Amino acid sequence: MEEKLINVTPEKLFDLVTTKLTRAGLPKEHADEVARHLVYADMCGIHSHGVVRVEYYAERISKGGVNLNPTFSYEKTGPSTAIFHGDNAQGHYVANYCLDQVIDLAKESGVAVVGVSKVSHTGMLSYYVDKIARHDLIGIAMCQSDPMVVPYGGAENYYGTNPIAFSAPRTDGEPIVFDMATTVQAWGKILDARSKNQQIPDTWAVDEHGHGTTDPFKVSGLLPISGPKGYGLMMMVDILSGVLLGLPFGKHVSSMYSDLSAGRDLGHIYIVIDPSRFTDLNKFKDNITQTVNELHAIKPAKGFDQVYYPGENNFVKYMESEREGINIPEGIYNYLVSKVIHEDRYGGKSAFAK
Repeated sequence: MEEKLINVTPEKLFDLVTTKLTRAGLPKEHADEVARHLVYADMCGIHSHGVVRVEYYAERISKGGVNLNPTFSYEKTGPSTAIFHGDNAQGHYVANYCLDQVIDLAKESGVAVVGVSKVSHTGMLSYYVDKIARHDLIGIAMCQSDPMVVPYGGAENYYGTNPIAFSAPRTDGEPIVFDMATTVQAWGKILDARSKNQQIPDTWAVDEHGHGTTDPFKVSGLLPISGPKGYGLMMMVDILSGVLLGLPFGKHVSSMYSDLSAGRDLGHIYIVIDPSRFTDLNKFKDNITQTVNELHAIKPAKGFDQVYYPGENNFVKYMESEREGINIPEGIYNYLVSKVIHEDRYGGKSAFAK
């Protein structure tokens, strides 16, 4: 039986998340940024990266797995390259905190490639590249994650869901923003299905025997998109956000749940391009707008009302959430309004929280 949904305003949800995370021990400034991020994800309809994560974050924070008093450093390694050392602070806060320096470097040199080293879980990458595009820049972001994906042709997990996000500015409209896991679905989609007591398609994941499963509680391995093609993309992401930064890679990336008292040493990378270094900026933005308009003008296939650009459905959902609020599972809502910080649901478990 699917769980009842509770409608909450974005403002109320922000306050509930901030309160819970500060009670767990996260500094208010950090908690506010995490809350903004999670509410944004839920408003976009990406519930896999929204408030479904709060209890896990609260448990990790309260058990010492997040550095509450980090010392950040920005190390410029070349005319257009740098590393931001995150000191295993809360990933959302670190990823957002260093954006100003990333943007400044891109405007200064035309292209910026900035690695973000040693952070905890970073959330939805589209949140960051959207901000980059609002400075008239092209944004690309990638990050590594837990080894929970069965590689093409294999029967054991090696890489993570390893997402990629892209953004570009346009004239007279919101930036185009695209964000995808290199798996058929992100792990958070499994968590979302669990929270709602819903089944999943048998093409998303496999059970311990390597068979496709519709039961989100029996997932033992996720599947790459398009077989060998998704497998290649997740390898690329792992190299750029792990190996390149001298961080753990592949199956050596720390599990989200195994030791909540330790930092995760995760990495991600920003690649930011100033389009004005390659063409006229206004022409570039006009052409992006033209692309969007031409896609919208394409005759839709049966069962579709309109052709959207990749990622546009998230923006449509965001605008709807501003008007109508956000629906979250009753169990998550009850946890957020309670005085409970966490209930030891995650610590010491496998990558799939079993």
